[in-house]
Amino acid sequence: MEGLDLSFLDIRFLDFIDIVLVAIIIYYVYNLIRGTIALNILLGLVIIYLVYVVTKELQMRLLSQILGGFVSVGVLALIIVFQQEIRRFLLLIGKNASLHRNRLWKTVFASKKEVEKSAVISLKPIIDACKYMQVTRTGALIVFAKYFDEQYYQNSGEQMDAIISKRLLESIFQKNSPLHDGAVVISEGKIRCASCILPLTDNEKLPPHFGLRHRAGIGISEMSDAVAVIVSEETGKISYAKQGRVKMNVNPDDLERLLASHI
Repeated sequence: MEGLDLSFLDIRFLDFIDIVLVAIIIYYVYNLIRGTIALNILLGLVIIYLVYVVTKELQMRLLSQILGGFVSVGVLALIIVFQQEIRRFLLLIGKNASLHRNRLWKTVFASKKEVEKSAVISLKPIIDACKYMQVTRTGALIVFAKYFDEQYYQNSGEQMDAIISKRLLESIFQKNSPLHDGAVVISEGKIRCASCILPLTDNEKLPPHFGLRHRAGIGISEMSDAVAVIVSEETGKISYAKQGRVKMNVNPDDLERLLASHI
């Protein structure tokens, strides 16, 4: 048909890559704020912007000017409101890049069997300690971090840099131990620090019976690539938190499988 402009259908290969990259960014952002209060804030900002567009088109001058002043500083407002989420997003990108680099290094200089063997050796005392604390209903919070941020963890805990052992983990979380409050952070095959205070999750959909241990374990899994194992002091049940999601009532065999896949 003459006069019909179909130039917008001319999609280049770079346009396709552009769409895919934007979709990946949106997916990561959604995963970071899903189930948190930040998602409600973002929806509120979107609604305000849509109302602004409508009032501007309807020439409602007073309301459009008020909303326009808010929209004009929208980028700055987003940075202030979502500073924690932005930090988590940038941290996720940097950690993933370092993770792929380290995996390539290990692939070149270490065989698959050696890596799997080292993982099994390091997990056995942890699983045995969790079994003991499950039976004795000893509350525990163990964080497994692929990358140890000294400034982040050590500022709120006691540095240890100790070899992993069943008795050491059990003694740390005994009620009379001065280190039992807080989390133990395990990284690079060692207990790096204990009694760490972790950020709590903002997830409003968690069960009401979740205490500070569960909320701290979920919180650290939201803010980093770390996973957390929580032993309930009330029930003795073991929970596993990863990327803000929690699996409850995990048996020791499943826990070993989950940790092995993470390591």
